[in-house]
Amino acid sequence: MSDSNDRHAQEKLGAHEVAAWLRRHPKFLQQFPDLAISMVVPREEGPAASLASYQLDVLRDKNRELSRRLHELFGNAQENERLAVRTHQLTLALLRQSTAADTLRAMAASLAEDFQGDLVRIVLFEPVAGLDDVDWLQVVMPGDASLAPFRDCLGDGEPLCGRLQPEKTALLYRERADEVQSSALLPLPGTGLIAVGSREPNRFYPGMGTLFLRMMGEALATALQRFDR
Repeated sequence: MSDSNDRHAQEKLGAHEVAAWLRRHPKFLQQFPDLAISMVVPREEGPAASLASYQLDVLRDKNRELSRRLHELFGNAQENERLAVRTHQLTLALLRQSTAADTLRAMAASLAEDFQGDLVRIVLFEPVAGLDDVDWLQVVMPGDASLAPFRDCLGDGEPLCGRLQPEKTALLYRERADEVQSSALLPLPGTGLIAVGSREPNRFYPGMGTLFLRMMGEALATALQRFDR
């Protein structure tokens, strides 16, 4: 029993030594191509394969993964380019308006059409003349208790994406709150809130980029400042 264990330990140690030596000399098999072809590598599924075949499979898998990542990056770049163009067009549209009411109408229309929002809602802290006939706007005084759930986001001005808390959804979408499964919330400190709601649970999600949301908020705030008295 002892001799068998000793032989097994020596074989195991020898295998480790061979493996360590091959790692230090990765070009060894170039000198002995017949050895590379004759070596077999076990697979988790299917029969064993030659080392050359195994390496080819590994390279193919890596190539497929790289292609997938490249395709994903290309898709993201295209989407970012589209968002950049839309944000630029929105900024120009806001600056072309001659009244605060028209500016807010342009914002709501762009969010619904260009940014594919199912429900667009704007909450302002002060009334704006000329917007009595719209269903996407409500005026809430800054000290109103219903704004308590928004205190943090109004304080830091950071957009929120995902499924909002029920009390936030109730204030923003009111009688249509049950339709909204995810939202993009854009706080405008000192001015109000903008919400874009979607019936799709994964349309807006935590962790998604908010750069363009911040840019849109800054564009609207700047455009509205022109009408401050």
